[in-house]
Amino acid sequence: MNTATLRRTDFADGDSLAAGLAETVAERLRAGIAARGAASLAVSGGRTPGRFFAALAIQDLDWAKVTVTLVDERWVRADDQRSNEGFVRRGLLQDKAAVAGFVGLVSDPETLEETPEAGLAAVASRVAALPRPLDAVVLGMGADGHTASFFPAGDRLKEALDPAGDALVLPMRAAGAGEPRITLTLPVVAGARAAYLHIEGDEKAGVLAEALEAGDAETLPIRAVLRHPDVNLQVFWCP
Repeated sequence: MNTATLRRTDFADGDSLAAGLAETVAERLRAGIAARGAASLAVSGGRTPGRFFAALAIQDLDWAKVTVTLVDERWVRADDQRSNEGFVRRGLLQDKAAVAGFVGLVSDPETLEETPEAGLAAVASRVAALPRPLDAVVLGMGADGHTASFFPAGDRLKEALDPAGDALVLPMRAAGAGEPRITLTLPVVAGARAAYLHIEGDEKAGVLAEALEAGDAETLPIRAVLRHPDVNLQVFWCP
């Protein structure tokens, strides 16, 4: 993929981006329900998706037939302020979307095992039960070029980015990650029927431009998604 072929939609501000992305994702979920009787959506945490979650939660669709999961998760309890699950429950699983199903990436949000390795089998089993390919995946990107928990110098980054890998989820530790994490792997993310990269600000636009140039995917892991031959990716950006 290069700058000439990358599908990118630019918006004037965060509110218009949130509305446009919500409408696009909702239409994808409606299509999944119409074709297969159900739809699946993986979303990201962090600070960026808040307005998008609020806009998506009020979209008209049969939310009872939608299952929401996470792209990645910090290995913390669901009531921790840094929990992506908590963020999604407070921000997305509200209003019309309150009846959607949810599959988290911690083995038990109340009685958490000490490490993601200890809970990995339970999480992998839960993810394996999701219908795949996922209908939609919404990714974010950090200033270091990470997406999902594909962090530069991550201890299992090479395994997570293996396009032929069998793992659905993997633990990840990295200096930039804070807590130990657990993440969907590249084959799951890139194999979705549709993927959306939600980024805001000139700094991240610059990182994306750099990622589209030649270079190592382990240095800027978003490159692994951009270069995957099967990915159906669209970028949503605003200043």
